[in-house]
Amino acid sequence: MKHRSGRQLLILLFAAFALILASCASSDSGGGSDGGSKTSGGESAATCQGKTGEKQEASDLGGTNDPDGKGKKVGMVFDIGGKDDHSFNESAYNGITAAATNMGITPTTLEPDATGSNREALLRQLAEAGNGLIIGVGFNFADGITAVAKDYPDIKFAIVDSVVDAPNVTSITFAEEQGSYLVGAIAAQSTKTNDIGFVGGVETDLIKKFQAGYEAGVKEVNPDAKVEVKYITPDGDFSGFNDPAKGQTIAAGLYDAGADVVFHAAGGSGSGVFKAAQSADRLAIGVDSDQYFQVDAGQQKCMLSSMIKRVDVGVYDTISTYVSGTDKGGVQVFDLKNGGIDYSVAGGQVKDKAQIDDLKQQIIDGKIKVPTTPS
Repeated sequence: MKHRSGRQLLILLFAAFALILASCASSDSGGGSDGGSKTSGGESAATCQGKTGEKQEASDLGGTNDPDGKGKKVGMVFDIGGKDDHSFNESAYNGITAAATNMGITPTTLEPDATGSNREALLRQLAEAGNGLIIGVGFNFADGITAVAKDYPDIKFAIVDSVVDAPNVTSITFAEEQGSYLVGAIAAQSTKTNDIGFVGGVETDLIKKFQAGYEAGVKEVNPDAKVEVKYITPDGDFSGFNDPAKGQTIAAGLYDAGADVVFHAAGGSGSGVFKAAQSADRLAIGVDSDQYFQVDAGQQKCMLSSMIKRVDVGVYDTISTYVSGTDKGGVQVFDLKNGGIDYSVAGGQVKDKAQIDDLKQQIIDGKIKVPTTPS
């Protein structure tokens, strides 16, 4: 009996020792003091800590010297996703709406069908209706505007995000890579996993400008961080700009794999990225507009920043020069220097704004040359 009791005592002591070891291991792998969860590598991840309910500043479009556009008719055709895409279409709509308010122009806006197959037909409809300036929002209008502008040489045309070489066409372009560089730097400041994501809507040369700038900004601030790049659709399949479900699935995969910050350049699909960020308790970066003000309070907590591409500024400026008769046509570039590109701090999660502003100034001064193609 004593021999059996001794064996039982040894077993009990061994079990107790094992429990103590397990408890210590559990303690070592738990969340950090900031409440961040842990990745498989044991590093704390950046989580949603943003402020909610901030108020958006009033539009800065227009001024006392705006020309009088009464009697001037301006037409606009949006791309797929329409004016409520919370992205570049909406920004363009804000530009023409502000021009109507401040200059007195008469605006007409049209939306294409789900496939965008009637873009050219809508441009022609606006031309026949007597609009003196017609704007196509997006690079997909290049062929249509090339054809219609040739048939209506007395009408002014403009295209966003592409270049059409014609005497009556203004090409509204942007230095997307500059703003993407800044939000890449912001992501690099915030990441705790050194794993950062990028979701592109469609794998076009335009969206690769966003990718290139983003990767360069990350590398500038945190050379140890890596950027995982995913595209929703290949070049030619433009549904990637209007598929929130796929955007959510791809972003969720990036977060599950360890990314704690994801930047999207995916148009309307970005709303899915924000849903994934909220579900994963990870950070997201918006695009085109300040998207903090386009999501609910739960998602606002996850908004680290937005790369602001002021399509509204480009549209407003183009309308202003048309109304005043000073339009030059050709390629007009909007960048950090002229206020066409910027970044957002809404939600208060940008770690070091002074560093970002210094990088911004270096870009403006030409000291930093941001790449336009991925390395």
